[in-house]
Amino acid sequence: MTRKSHTAQYPDAQPELPPRTRGVIGLFEENCTVCMLCARECPDWCIYIDSHKETVPATTPGGRERSRNVLDRFAIDFSLCMYCGICIEVCPFDALFWSPEFEYAETDILELTHERDKLREWMWTVPEPPALDPAAEEPKELAAARKAAEKLAAEKLAAEQAAAAEQTAADEETQEGTS
Repeated sequence: MTRKSHTAQYPDAQPELPPRTRGVIGLFEENCTVCMLCARECPDWCIYIDSHKETVPATTPGGRERSRNVLDRFAIDFSLCMYCGICIEVCPFDALFWSPEFEYAETDILELTHERDKLREWMWTVPEPPALDPAAEEPKELAAARKAAEKLAAEKLAAEQAAAAEQTAADEETQEGTS
């Protein structure tokens, strides 16, 4: 109350937002597998997804054909959305992200349903994730991958040493046979 208030003139001066502001939801379409988890978990039912199945030919001879879901429509009705972020949290393939953009007002409420093309445009405004804490524990996945790689390297080294020992023994036998 003792300080003079300062009003930022919004259209002329953009506000300084926190780095991880929840503005609008962006879609990284390449990661979407049409699992429908986001639509099922949405408490407002504001996510609309349509898809179809395609048959993918076998990658190896004698293999069988596979079927996969192909995304036809992904839309979010922002007039219904309550920005809870549940859809982003439940997405197992990191296809949905928060964008700090907040200027997407429309004069017609029907235009607040953004289709996948518009949602893809929001992805360009998604900030980089924060850097990992150097004192943090290593993720379990990385630790398991590192152990597997070390085990594989140790097995390869043991196989190379065994092959070298066999070669040395074979060379010694050859020398004894010729002398």
